[in-house]
Parts: sequence; structure tokens; C-alpha cells
Amino acid sequence: MPAYHSSFNEVTDLRSVGGMAFLPVKTRVRGPASIADPNEEDIIDEALNLFRANVLFRNFEIKGDADRVLIYLILFITECLGKLTRNPSQREAEKILGTMALGNFAIPGDATFPLNALYPSASSKMDADLLRQYLSQLRQEMAVRLPARIYENDKPGKWWMCFQKRKFMNKSL
Repeated sequence: MPAYHSSFNEVTDLRSVGGMAFLPVKTRVRGPASIADPNEEDIIDEALNLFRANVLFRNFEIKGDADRVLIYLILFITECLGKLTRNPSQREAEKILGTMALGNFAIPGDATFPLNALYPSASSKMDADLLRQYLSQLRQEMAVRLPARIYENDKPGKWWMCFQKRKFMNKSL
């Protein structure tokens, strides 16, 4: 059974930096991503919907730049779930994930980025800064939406938390 790929791979008129497409996002977080239609699914929704199915795969064929964004978001969700192992309340989880999203992180091209073999590095310092801003915007938006999706009755749902130790493609951020 093949892995699920991003539906945004078919959109061709998007800017791409470091092998990652700059997809529109439904967000109030400031950043370089354009604002998506609130009635349509964006890449954050798609990553949340495909996470539990895709995290089980050890191999993932990249079919476009949107798949690279999807891979990054799936790895970030795994990292977020790992931070919620103590089963904090939803309010505490929002604080923990918000802090984690704003922390330092590696981008494609950095020596500590775990997927440098799959992602080309940014061509200039300006592109690298733009990519860092975009990934920061995605991380912050994911930190806002994830607790709302996984929490039920102020406890994280067991059908999400059972995936916290899974490693998508045997990698982690």
C-alpha cells in the first residue's frame, strides 16, 4: 500500500525555496505564506488528516515540493506528540507546543537538519531566512491547531498518543 501524498503537488504556480513549496495557510500568524481560503483545506489540515496513516511508513516517495512540506509537518507532529507524554491539560499543551514552535530549529542546508539528503539547501542567505520564517509560521500554526484536534475531555486522545513513539521514515527533527 503506498503512502498518501499531498494534493498540493498538482499546484504548479507556487514559489519554492529549499525544495519546499510556499503553500497558502489559514492562519493569523504573521509570515511569508499567503492566506488560504477559510473554506478550503490547507497543508496544515492535510498533514493532520494524513498523519496517522503516513507515520506508519518507512519509505516515502517524494512526488513534489508539497510532499516535502508534508514530510516536515509529519515529523513536527511526531515531535509535538513526544512533548505531550505526561498527558498535560489542553491549556498546558498549548503553552508547551507554543514554546516549542518558537524555539530554534534547523532548516534544509544546516548541518543538523536530519533530511539534508531529501531537501536541497537554500540558494542564498535571503532564501534561507525566508524559508526559516515560513517554517516558523507553519510550526506556530500547527502548535495552535494540534491540541484542538487531539484533545477530548481535557486529555489527549489515545488514538493520537499511540503514535508518539513512531518514527516516520526512521527520522526525527
